[in-house]
Amino acid sequence: MKILKNGTEIVFEANALSKLEKFENKKILIMTDSFISNSVLMNKLLKNINKNNKIIIFDKVMPDPTLELVGKALSIYIKEGIDILIGFGGGSSIDAAKGVIYFASEILEKDIYFIAIPTTSGTGSEVTSVAVIKDTQTHIKHLLQSDNMLPDLAILDESLLRELPKKIIANTGVDVLTHALEAYVGTKRSAFSDALAEKAGESVVKYLFRSYSNPRDVEAKEEMHMASMMAGMAFEAAGLGVNHAIAHQIGALFGIPHGLCNGLILNNVISFNSKDEKLKKRYACYARKIGVSSSNSDEDAFNALKKFINALQRIMDMPKKISGCNVSKEKVLAELNTLAENALKDNCMKTAPKSIEKEEIKKIIENVY
Repeated sequence: MKILKNGTEIVFEANALSKLEKFENKKILIMTDSFISNSVLMNKLLKNINKNNKIIIFDKVMPDPTLELVGKALSIYIKEGIDILIGFGGGSSIDAAKGVIYFASEILEKDIYFIAIPTTSGTGSEVTSVAVIKDTQTHIKHLLQSDNMLPDLAILDESLLRELPKKIIANTGVDVLTHALEAYVGTKRSAFSDALAEKAGESVVKYLFRSYSNPRDVEAKEEMHMASMMAGMAFEAAGLGVNHAIAHQIGALFGIPHGLCNGLILNNVISFNSKDEKLKKRYACYARKIGVSSSNSDEDAFNALKKFINALQRIMDMPKKISGCNVSKEKVLAELNTLAENALKDNCMKTAPKSIEKEEIKKIIENVY
């Protein structure tokens, strides 16, 4: 049985932040990082929140939010009797806020109104019921899932994207493509998720490099923001797979940005999945749908997809190997068994379209160090 559900109200395009003006006399906790907290982005946010609200800013979020960080924010949430929780920033800020909700819903008997406001175009976390939280003791990233973590309101305002560094645009853009590709072959896929994944991929083809190369290209920013959201909705419905399961572990152990981790192994995972001819046909179909191939030959279309991914990474100056991320071969080899074992335990494996063995995971990682 396949179920479609998404209770998130989505507000998008110019001046979307004005949606916040309706909230009055509330206690609001904003979770973000220190950079955004001290930037013009925070000023833009606060200008749209009525001054009769009590606002608390928790700006300790770091990449790969940890259980300890979530615990600190949770204590503030409980102590202050927060009415509205806002995750403001990249995927880490939104996921950290989700972590608070995950544990708060176990403790408190009250409705938690959750607003997600992304400042990057990649994770799609603003429309999903999952979050990735790191355990610093085990160096494992845990994928949490709960309907309680699905945002009540998602605000997509392109004005928040105009100062993004090129590296973040590249990494998060490849994350969008990976979400769409994994959803397209996920075990819970449907016509609904396929349509979202196809449109997200089409937008990546048309607009990602434009967004990367021109910070003032408003249309490209808007389209990539929507692509990120659509890819998020696609994998919320269809699930993810091997790519994310492995990428979570590489990122957790070596501190490599999540979207970059996905990109490092993307073509290797596509090749592994395509040992199943049905999946290879799916990838070929996807290549045609997003406009990177017009060939009737599945082999040609499949190869065109992989070539497009390689070209995209090259023109955005993305590392193609783990060694390009300041991680030594010796360190990777020392952690290879741990990486493979933890990947097999990752929740993303539950919707992987093709089963994988430990040695096969190790081979994928070896191919990119």
